[in-house]
Amino acid sequence: MSLVVFDLDGTLIDSRLDLAESTNEMLATYGAPALSVDRVALMVGEGARKLVERALDAAGLDPAEPDALPRFLDIYGRRLLVHTRPYDGIPEAVAQLSRSHTLAVLTNKPADPTRRLLDAFQLTPHFGRVIGGDSEWARKPDPAGMHALMSGEGASADTTWLVGDSMIDVETARRAGVRMCVVLYGFGQSRGELVLNGTEATAETPADTVTAIEGHR
Repeated sequence: MSLVVFDLDGTLIDSRLDLAESTNEMLATYGAPALSVDRVALMVGEGARKLVERALDAAGLDPAEPDALPRFLDIYGRRLLVHTRPYDGIPEAVAQLSRSHTLAVLTNKPADPTRRLLDAFQLTPHFGRVIGGDSEWARKPDPAGMHALMSGEGASADTTWLVGDSMIDVETARRAGVRMCVVLYGFGQSRGELVLNGTEATAETPADTVTAIEGHR
């Protein structure tokens, strides 16, 4: 049985608006103006600390402001489920893949909000393991989390997939030596950052992800 590892934000869930509104509420506490949703989306992908640092810098504030990250995490904890939803077709795609593959989540989002989101959308039962950005392993694109998931499942590189939307995910897959399916509906495509080499599968929809993975069995 192969292992399929999913990214979270921009892959399983559309969290752009809640992340942007939480970021802007944090900035407002410092008297700074709001940033556009699209601009905040450009900052997502390398964990909450990096998002906060980038937002502070964009607003002309000190990126090292010590209270900013706790403020953001408190605000985002309250706003986590205001607008965020799974992408259309994700529940069905995940359920279908879980019948013939072992599934896991590898995200740079902290573990607590990750699990709250998966629980809220009844996705948790499909995933054997969930590794967040505050785990003992270094965050993506470091492949340590991927290697831990593979080791735990006894999976080899040629039977493992990473499904994600960003170059962070692509680089993680390359470093880990696993197969990659790039979803084109997430944040990464809107950032215009994807530089693929032709070895990756691509998916316009969650259903296409299933087709790509099942077609390589």
